[in-house]
Amino acid sequence: MRHGIAGKKLNRSTGQRKALELALTRALLENERITTTQAKAAFVRGHVEKLISIAKRGLAHEDPMRGVHARRIAASRLGNDREIVEILFGKLAPRYQDRAGGYTRVLKLGPRKGDNADMVLLELVDRETPA
Repeated sequence: MRHGIAGKKLNRSTGQRKALELALTRALLENERITTTQAKAAFVRGHVEKLISIAKRGLAHEDPMRGVHARRIAASRLGNDREIVEILFGKLAPRYQDRAGGYTRVLKLGPRKGDNADMVLLELVDRETPA
């Protein structure tokens, strides 16, 4: 029985799963929109939402040490990639400052031609559309 076992394994080892989560998270934060399978989108969605909440918490307080702490937490979860952390704190956190959650949207695209996997479009809500 699977009582109390949380999370998705995606038929991968622990290292592969962590690498996949990091790659999908980075891609979503950089591009604000990715096309992936439904299972992978559900797997990474919570991680991205939590990172944006951490970034918002870092901007909300007057105490600068809380901001530093939030940046360090986010950086450690993003593989210490300074560019992605700067996007998260400089662009995304101020955009969602007044939003209480629900930063991502999943749109179904239909089955993939090769293996019939359910494909989805995972995107950040209120994103800036390119001209």
